Amino acid sequence: MPQGGDIDTIPPTFVNAYPENFSTNFKAEEIRINFNEYIKLDNPQRQIIVSPPMDPKPEIYPMGSASKDVRIKIIDTLLENTTYTINFGNSIVDNTEGNPLPFFKYIFSTGSYVDSLSVQGSIKDAFNRKTDEFISVMLYEVDSTYNDSVVFNKMPTYISYTQDTLNTFSVENMKEGTYRIVAMLDKNQNYKFDPRSDKIGFVDSLIEVPSDENYKINIFKEILDFEIQRPKQLAKHHLIFGYKGIPDSTKISLLSEHPSEFDYRIIKDSKKDTLHYWYKPFMEVDSLVFKVDNQKYTDTVYTKIKDMLTDSLEVNAVTKGTINVNEKFKLTANLPLEKLDTAFVKIMNKDSIFIPFKHDYQSFENTYRFDFEKEEKQAYQIQLFPGALTDFYEHTNDTLSYNLRTPNFADLGVLNMKIENIKSYPVIVQLTNNKDEVYKEIIHQEEDGNLFTFNYINPGSYFMRIIYDENENGKWDTGSYLNQKQAEEIIYFPKEIEVRANWDVVETFRLK
Repeated sequence: MPQGGDIDTIPPTFVNAYPENFSTNFKAEEIRINFNEYIKLDNPQRQIIVSPPMDPKPEIYPMGSASKDVRIKIIDTLLENTTYTINFGNSIVDNTEGNPLPFFKYIFSTGSYVDSLSVQGSIKDAFNRKTDEFISVMLYEVDSTYNDSVVFNKMPTYISYTQDTLNTFSVENMKEGTYRIVAMLDKNQNYKFDPRSDKIGFVDSLIEVPSDENYKINIFKEILDFEIQRPKQLAKHHLIFGYKGIPDSTKISLLSEHPSEFDYRIIKDSKKDTLHYWYKPFMEVDSLVFKVDNQKYTDTVYTKIKDMLTDSLEVNAVTKGTINVNEKFKLTANLPLEKLDTAFVKIMNKDSIFIPFKHDYQSFENTYRFDFEKEEKQAYQIQLFPGALTDFYEHTNDTLSYNLRTPNFADLGVLNMKIENIKSYPVIVQLTNNKDEVYKEIIHQEEDGNLFTFNYINPGSYFMRIIYDENENGKWDTGSYLNQKQAEEIIYFPKEIEVRANWDVVETFRLK
């Protein structure tokens, strides 16, 4: 049987355009670009960039069908003396094999010449190991109408996208001037910054074009300003408040008339942006009104109240099965816990020897933590007899029993990481899995030195990141565009770390 010849690997070829590419004094309402074979547009909404942006966007054909030409119908009124670039990215592909014509551009000017200046750089995610594709790079001309809020309500003067796996960008055909440069993961593709969904990054100072500098921009997801939602009733004494932002300093005060013995507790949900509000006693009212305060935020909210079933106490172990020797055993509950009577708590090993312990309570998480001396290859039983735990409503637990075991040290590994050229302390070093979830972390002050030893590691592959904790709060902090605050710096160890059982891994990381 005939084989049909070699597979076509040649991309389409540009033949001509009307008006011609690089036209000046442009006044046409439609552009027609011709190719040597049938082509189609692949993912044109993402790939095709018009800079400066047109509003409304031009209509581009064909969409979904094959043709030997691309037609662009201009609906917007074009700016005077302005160079426009229509960058097709890799969207133009041949109809048979999908071979792309890479980064074809159609350029025209409404003035007497085509601007030819450019700005280059690269984008990196401030927190994640991998950076998203198709990051928008936007430049806003600094003129009499400019202010820092332009990213929320004004179209950029020039726009481009990251082009490759190195996340580099080039904004071309610009005119001389002063600009604010911003990078954005523009989820809505509307050229406007929406903090609820978009990531953003920026160069600290305004830039002057022409410029030979290669700009490096870190993008980050901002933390939203705190905002509370109208509460909902879940049970007789139980309300939930949804929120945005950081809830740590939230106060919820009941404004409705209430008895003098009224009391309440607030606990943060471990999985959702929700605050649980338990109160007593129950009041026979139609609704309750609350005042919510969080730093500078204040609001008044209300909810309807009806007689519902009450919750009964359920205690759950956060720590289950295997526990490392340097790990604490954790208990939580579905109702606020008020008291732990240690006389009703027993911890013993497999030889029935009772083990002394210490404990503490994290009220916002509603979690008791138990710390006790552990040995390798040991089994432990933790028992809480009736009356050990008392909740907010004076309920107590039934007998609870939890069995834990510690691993054999020979089944675990050790990582010794020496980090050279640390520029400031404190520094947080985190060992993460391939989903960037923290497995272990160590925080060092300057006097702790630059050797970070991670003990008792389960065999597997890990990544490592170094965080410069500038505000010394023990965690990574994101940035803020309006406050012109960059996210705290994170540096990733350049390769995956393989940890084996009964093995000491020794690595050195020389920071630049």
